[in-house]
Amino acid sequence: MVVADGDAGARRRQTRMEIFAFLFLTAILMPGLAVATVGSYGLAVWIYQMVAGPPGPPPPH
Repeated sequence: MVVADGDAGARRRQTRMEIFAFLFLTAILMPGLAVATVGSYGLAVWIYQMVAGPPGPPPPH
């Protein structure tokens, strides 16, 4: 199969962009989403405990 120079250059550029996208997703976006998710959950629990009180047995009457 004969590939023209323009096609080969475009394919190399596309491969480079795919590798960049993969590295961006795995090294930056997914860890950032994980930290944001855990942080949001922690903030929600903290706010809930400010309203409802800390967990534990109910106070004696």
